[in-house]
Amino acid sequence: MGTAADTALTFRDATDADVDALVELIESAYRGESSRTGWTTEADILHGQRTDREAVLEVVEAPDSRLLTVEREGRIVACCQLEHRGEHAYFGMFAVSPALQGAGLGRTVIAEAERQAREGWGVTEMHMTVITVREDLIAWYERRGYRRTGKTAPFPYGDERFGVPQCDDLEFELLVKELVPPSYTVRPLTR
Repeated sequence: MGTAADTALTFRDATDADVDALVELIESAYRGESSRTGWTTEADILHGQRTDREAVLEVVEAPDSRLLTVEREGRIVACCQLEHRGEHAYFGMFAVSPALQGAGLGRTVIAEAERQAREGWGVTEMHMTVITVREDLIAWYERRGYRRTGKTAPFPYGDERFGVPQCDDLEFELLVKELVPPSYTVRPLTR
């Protein structure tokens, strides 16, 4: 039996027509009861919305930004933001359908996002920010080669576009991964 990662996936840039489906996917992966089906839920630390139509549309339409959309059998199952920021790319708005989490799809998506950023923009690092209390999520990224930097930024308390915090110690930490080209096997010349 195959996993979600083995099933044929289509990677493409989001369009304006995808915005509503992408908002629904992102919300389902992080907020509310539906998010509890997967392991990426933030329902215990943040209530309210994770994103909205305007925020997703802004990413879709921004220069030097892409919202990589992943489809399986014609249905959007994952997405992530890639933003070109000079020598590095920013990775954000990552969501995998809760029903498909834990089957390798997230690993496949992040690997493809890194490849596209490295090959398309020639960047040497990927940056992201993660809420520091999300130790399980940070550990997942560390297993993918990201390292904690200790550089933090405050959570935007009072701005409900990012959710309603259920604790007063939220902050973001910068995680960084060096993007190295794939290694090639050197074979000896034969005569």
